[in-house]
Amino acid sequence: MDKSIKKTDSTAVGTRRSPESIGDFGRTVLDSLSAHIAILDAKGTILETNRAWQAFAGQGRDPAANRFIGVNYLQVCDDARGDGAGDAHAVARGIRSVIKGEVEEFLFDYPCHAPGEQHWFYMRAIRMEGGAPVRVVVSHEEITLLKQTEEALKQSKSAVEEQKRELEEANIALKVLLRQRENDKAELEQKVLANIKNLVLPYVEKLKRAPLRARDKTNVDIIDAHLTDITSPLMQRLANIHILLTPQELQVATLVKDGRSSKEIAEILALSETTVHFHRKNLRRKFGIKSSATNLRSYLMSIT
Repeated sequence: MDKSIKKTDSTAVGTRRSPESIGDFGRTVLDSLSAHIAILDAKGTILETNRAWQAFAGQGRDPAANRFIGVNYLQVCDDARGDGAGDAHAVARGIRSVIKGEVEEFLFDYPCHAPGEQHWFYMRAIRMEGGAPVRVVVSHEEITLLKQTEEALKQSKSAVEEQKRELEEANIALKVLLRQRENDKAELEQKVLANIKNLVLPYVEKLKRAPLRARDKTNVDIIDAHLTDITSPLMQRLANIHILLTPQELQVATLVKDGRSSKEIAEILALSETTVHFHRKNLRRKFGIKSSATNLRSYLMSIT
């Protein structure tokens, strides 16, 4: 609100006492308040002001000349122009509503900035008790610190919300990246497994059937065992369901799943058929297959 609401030319303002003396005690009470207070009559004329009002509106002039008694406060508000004029007009309307008894009190907060400084005030107009004549107490309390704190809280809240939004977006992006990473990983694993199974293992099988020296045959068996471990989806699945198999049981399980007979498994792993049957029996026990009607190969295929 423009300072002209509370500041007028002292040459046009009388310094006479108000027609109603408020007494020394009343003057002391008014002057002890931090709020800028003026008492208006039914026409909006200023009857009395306190020291805080005079100090703010007078801007350092002689306090005796800055009491503004006799000035029509409503007219000052009505005549306001430029920045803050809208607030001044709203104040005039609100005070008139109080004077007419349409509302018990009128509340309004407004900016009243000076060059290089920012100020906000909380204005309150209320009728004095006692009936006629009508008297209205208008008070302006500075709430600059409250407004600055409120603005700081808004900015802080806005910053927190912005950080939250950024974190949520980053979290979404991270989930997308992790999902893509898992998809890429699975795709890469499938390609590696397929290449080993189609391009490497057939030649390992040929080497195992070739007439090799005992040492070479042992090396081929070791290579075959490790490749089987690497390429076996069964091994990964068994690890996930916490079933522990010995390396040879895992080899037998893999070959059973591939449809090899006990005789073929015995030849591939250089074992006796009795040993293969023993491993098959252990596999059924570890997998909890109690019914003889349940095929071991069908079960292994169902879990991989």
